[in-house]
Amino acid sequence: MATKRVRGYVSGVVQGVGFRYSTAQEAQRLGLGGYVRNLFDGRVEFEAEGEADAVDRLVVWAHRGPRSASVDGVETSGQPTRGDTEFEIRG
Repeated sequence: MATKRVRGYVSGVVQGVGFRYSTAQEAQRLGLGGYVRNLFDGRVEFEAEGEADAVDRLVVWAHRGPRSASVDGVETSGQPTRGDTEFEIRG
């Protein structure tokens, strides 16, 4: 099983619409570790680690997010794996 980790920045109407909670639910459903948090500039940041296909599916999901969100864009970059197995919501 190939593992990978990505960091993503999601822009648009993504704060105050349940984006962090929905991201955590989707990541947990996919069996990923990492975190999601709001940034001061209005974006949401996430890091996700796990099976490469599952990470890719979370990135695809982030392009639409929950129904109440309006995603303008998602920027991602590869990161070194850390062995995270739990996914958490941060401030």
